[in-house]
Amino acid sequence: MTVAVRGAIADLEDLIAALPAETQAAARRILRVSTTIGRLDPPAEMTPWIEKLFGSVAAVREQRIVRVTDLVRMEGALFNELRARRPMEVKGADEVAKTIEGARGDPFDQPGTGTPADTFGRVRGRFGTTASNIAKYDGYHGVIVFDEHDPLAPVSEEQIRDHLATARRWAELALAADPGARYWFLMWNCLWRAGGSVVHAHMQMTTTRGMHYPKVEALRRGALAYEQTGRDYFDDLWAVHRDLGLGVEIGSARAFASLVPVKEREVWVVGRPGEDEGALAAAIARVVSAYRSMGVLAFNMALYVPPLVPDGEEWRRFPPVARLVDRGDPANRTSDIGAMELYAASVIASDPFAVADALRR
Repeated sequence: MTVAVRGAIADLEDLIAALPAETQAAARRILRVSTTIGRLDPPAEMTPWIEKLFGSVAAVREQRIVRVTDLVRMEGALFNELRARRPMEVKGADEVAKTIEGARGDPFDQPGTGTPADTFGRVRGRFGTTASNIAKYDGYHGVIVFDEHDPLAPVSEEQIRDHLATARRWAELALAADPGARYWFLMWNCLWRAGGSVVHAHMQMTTTRGMHYPKVEALRRGALAYEQTGRDYFDDLWAVHRDLGLGVEIGSARAFASLVPVKEREVWVVGRPGEDEGALAAAIARVVSAYRSMGVLAFNMALYVPPLVPDGEEWRRFPPVARLVDRGDPANRTSDIGAMELYAASVIASDPFAVADALRR
């Protein structure tokens, strides 16, 4: 049963309590949610500053904070109702556009001569070509250099599908060169704020040996352990987000604004077990479009998929998963990642329900 709930993160406990019994049980299995009130007593001298930023002194005297933990992945987030209500303001858009234009003519604009090739050569897609990363994360570490220079140009389902297929062909060639490197990982760092060292639009991919990267493996193990409940983790996770009004189906893929985001406006795109990552293309394009509508310029994407060849571990129920997250205004000199995010839980200033509205639009 699908219940289209429109709410706010500050009301999450009440929203979960109103879910149908089966979905509510899934939410209780996966999530731990608690709400607390933070209080302060500002001096009168701060009144003009507080009113300018937050509207009123009363708004900051008592602040509702919602803590959400995914008990399967042991990832957590802290939402402050006050911070979530603040409008997003992107101050650096004009400067970013100038920087992008000023970077034209960089080595990625001529990848055949400006970038190295992998030892097995290059893979040419319809919308991009591969190169070997010159400073590697792993034994095989490549780049898909987009034909389109501008990382903020609209991106279509067709383009995403082609980039995913190009990356997989690259991974298969890397596997042929090193049969032990069967764990493939794809990432998309859009702009410097998201860790992109080159402005030109591009993705990166690696293959690694022995086992998948720890965060992918942790998700696999958590989902496998969850099967002891007699339920599938990914199906239950989707059902909770769907019935709260946080998800949308796009083809066979399920996209939802995460209740436990690693940082601002995180969206998960989850396929079906046995599908390849191409099934996620339309939904990924939708998320990127939604991000643009919200003013998001810099973002990260990661793709989690089973190993290229069986490794003896249980991956049968593991679907292709893409995780996308906003990395904030490129003009902002304050990092979005601090000690809380590195060592405790993510502190979130955006409301997943607002992200879901953008996805639906």
